[in-house]
This record gives sequence, structure tokens and C-alpha cells, in this order.
Amino acid sequence: MDGTLLNTKGEVSASFFELFKEFKKHNITFCAASGRQYNSIVAKLNEIKEDIYIIAENGGIAKHKEEVLLSNYLAKDKVLQLIALLRKIENANIVLCCNNEAYIESKDEYFIKHFQEYYHSFQHVEDLVTIAQTTPVFKIAVYHFKSSEDFIYPKLKDVKETVLVKVSGKNWLDISDHQANKGKAPQQVQQLLGVSKKQTMVFGDYLNDIEMMQEANFSFAMTNAHRDIKELANYSTDSNDNNGVTKVIAQVLNAF
Repeated sequence: MDGTLLNTKGEVSASFFELFKEFKKHNITFCAASGRQYNSIVAKLNEIKEDIYIIAENGGIAKHKEEVLLSNYLAKDKVLQLIALLRKIENANIVLCCNNEAYIESKDEYFIKHFQEYYHSFQHVEDLVTIAQTTPVFKIAVYHFKSSEDFIYPKLKDVKETVLVKVSGKNWLDISDHQANKGKAPQQVQQLLGVSKKQTMVFGDYLNDIEMMQEANFSFAMTNAHRDIKELANYSTDSNDNNGVTKVIAQVLNAF
């Protein structure tokens, strides 16, 4: 979604919704995969939400309409360990991503304002530990004002064997169970639909898209993508601000 289908203003182009009408005519299934919260993805794609598959929280949960196709939670002891570790990192703002709700304890007004673009349903609490003790957590998201890759990722080297650590944007880093990623979830959808890698097209821009890129022969990196994604993808397209996704989709539909 972010950096790919959405432009830098967080908008889906009107042309995409027009193209989606053609998807249905040609029996093409669309799946939105994002590190975003499920409710946040639905808010962006509300008019087509009944016709698509949604993979949220970097593969923590996948749904079709109200049916949950998969869910992967972090073990409680790992969540508690990670909260303690992340609290020691200067300027690290922690988000516990749970079913239908996110929780934050940061009091930084700039972070809270920015955070709400990605998490529509949330609560501000005094202590995240109290939440982690009673509520299953899909993912821990961490925001750094300068760079998650430079200031947070290096400090998590001791936990990378037990949890999946992904830089998901310039400022964001995500921590989840190893089974929760954008590759495992699309595999589930592909199996459900009887679709192969040869029949799958994916678009991505950041490091949390690596596993997803490996599940499609037609993998496209955005012009604005991280260098590692550009090296991994089989193809490239224009930037998210220049409708890179819809340009490729339109070419495909014109071939029918």
C-alpha cells in the first residue's frame, strides 16, 4: 500500500478504482498486502472491500470479507522481552498491533499525529506491558523520527534468530513471528484460489516486501523502492506518485 498503491499523500488514484471494474470482468483477484492495520487498509479501499483479499500487519492476519484466512501472533514472552528492549532505544515509539486495535504509550504529539495515518483504531495507554499480558499481539511496529534502518535495526541483532525483524519504511520497523510475513500470507491466498506464481503479479517498495516478491514471477519494484527490492524484483515500474501500479495493470488489461 504505502509507497506502492498509495501516493505520498496516502491516496489511491481514481484510475485504480476504474481499472478494478475490469479486474472483475476478467476474473482477476486483487489482494492488498500491507504492514498497515486491517481497518486502515479497509478505509483506503472501502468501496471494493467486499471483492478483495486483505493481508494486514505484514502477514499477521489475512481476511476475505469477514472470514479470517490466517492469523499469526507473537508469543507473549517475546512481546514482553521486546517492549523492555525497545524502551531502551532513544526516540523509539512502540506500537502493539492487535486484533482490531493498536496500542501506544508514547506521549510525543508529532508521533501520535503521524501514527494515526496508519492505525485508525487505537488506544493510548499508560503501560504497554499491561496490554501484552492479556491481549494477543500480531506485530510490534516501531517508529523512529530519523531512520529505523540506522537507529533501531542495529540494536535488535540479538533477537533476529527468534523473531522476524523487517525495516518497512524510512521511519518504520516491524517485528513479528517468523511465520508472519508478506510471503506466507500470499501463499495461502494462492493455494485457496488455485493460482501459481506464474499467474501472480506483485508490486513492492520496501524490505517487508522481500518474501512477497519471491511468490510471483511478475514482481515489480517501484522507482521509489529500496535498493534491495530493485535488485530482487524481476521488473520495474514508475513511482507511487506517478501511478506505477495502475500503469502496469492497464497494460495487462489492454492485452485481453
